[in-house]
Amino acid sequence: MLWGGNIGALEIRAEGGETHLSAVFPYGSETELAPGRREVFAPHAFRARVEAGEEIHLLTQHDYSKPLASTAAGNLTLRDLDEGLELRATVDASTSWAADFIAAHKAGLVRGISPGFRVERGGDRVERRGAEIVRTVHSASLFEISAVTVPAYPQAQIEARAWETHQDRLPVRGAVYPLNRWRL
Repeated sequence: MLWGGNIGALEIRAEGGETHLSAVFPYGSETELAPGRREVFAPHAFRARVEAGEEIHLLTQHDYSKPLASTAAGNLTLRDLDEGLELRATVDASTSWAADFIAAHKAGLVRGISPGFRVERGGDRVERRGAEIVRTVHSASLFEISAVTVPAYPQAQIEARAWETHQDRLPVRGAVYPLNRWRL
């Protein structure tokens, strides 16, 4: 697992008995996920599901059994901006996992965000730059975004995942298996 620093992390504040979260997952920030493996998200990479008003969840540690908010419930708002994906959420601490998350965040233990998404065929470009492989994600279906302990991106701190150039390991030249591109 890889992780980055604490730059641009999840922010939390209490106001009028409610807990509000805000964060921005940055576009255009390249990061090294593993030696020789780099990744960057192009501006508006998550636009499709966000602008379509699809249901997207805010989770704890990518665990669907520990939801904090959702667009369908009306307590999660996402905006796809030129500089990044902005999230704002109101968290009800009446569930044990939400109360645990808030306590862990206040203690400085959970500070990052990590999107859970799928890249469909043609939604990314993987290229070699000398000895490195760089993946640029242009279009991805966002299903959830999580508050995480161990982030990979220094600017937004997202969870690392295993990936390689799919063409190099598939038996059929040019075949693409979109489910191999899930990040969780």
